[in-house]
Amino acid sequence: MFEKDKTPLAGKKIAIVAMGRSQLDYHLSISHSQEYDEVWAIGSMCAVVKADRAFIMDPATRFFDTFDAGPQTQVMRRTLPKLNIPIYSCVKDNRVPGIILYPLEEVIKKTGCAYFNNSIAYAIAFALYQEVGSINMFGSDFTYKTNVHFGEMGRACCEFWLSKCIQKNIDVSIAPSSSLLDTNVLTEEKLYGYHRLENPPVVYLDKGELVVGKFSDVGEEEKPIGVSGRHDPGPPEPEKY
Repeated sequence: MFEKDKTPLAGKKIAIVAMGRSQLDYHLSISHSQEYDEVWAIGSMCAVVKADRAFIMDPATRFFDTFDAGPQTQVMRRTLPKLNIPIYSCVKDNRVPGIILYPLEEVIKKTGCAYFNNSIAYAIAFALYQEVGSINMFGSDFTYKTNVHFGEMGRACCEFWLSKCIQKNIDVSIAPSSSLLDTNVLTEEKLYGYHRLENPPVVYLDKGELVVGKFSDVGEEEKPIGVSGRHDPGPPEPEKY
C-alpha cells in the first residue's frame, strides 16, 4: 500500500503518542485545542488515536502468530489489517498492507548512530532524520513515582535521541506527567545536589534565555524549568526543551 512515504516533514510539529500513562496528556491537549501537523502512534496506540503514521518495529508475526504481546494481541490483530496509514516496521507482512520498511540504513547514516532498543527511539530518530520542527512526547514514561522499583527498558535510549534532537535545534516537549527527562520531578528538586538546599536554584526561561535563580525569588509567571531547558507548565501544555 505504501511503498515509500514521501510526505515532507521538515519543520513540522509532531506528536509522538506511546502507551504509557502520560498518553492522557495528549488527549487533554487535544481537548484544549492543541494542534499537531502529524500524530505518530507507537505500538497499540494505533488502535486508540487518529494517527498519521505508526511505528511498530516488532514483526507482525508477534501479534498474528504468537501471544507474546499479551493483552495487545487481540486489538492488534483487529486493527493492523485495516490501518490505512504508513506503518514503519522491520519486515513486511501480507496481512498488514500498510507496513513499509523503516529506513534503517538512511537514518543511521544521517544521524551517525545505531542505538535502538525500543520503537519510540526509532520514531524519535526518524523525526531527527526528517528534520522536523518540534517533537511533542506523550506516553513515553518508563518509570512511575508510584512504584520506584519498577522500570521499563528504553528510557535512556529515548532520552539519548531527544538530546540529539535538542542539539539540532528541534523543539522538544514532554507530557507534564511523564518521567521522561525528569519532567514530573518537582521544580525545586530537578537539580541534583542543589535539591538538598533550603532555597535551591531553579532554571527558567527569560526572553528565550536560560536563567538560574533562587526558588524563593522565582515568580509563578516565570515557569521554572530544570535540566536541558525544561519548562514546567501545567496541563494541558507539554513541557518544553
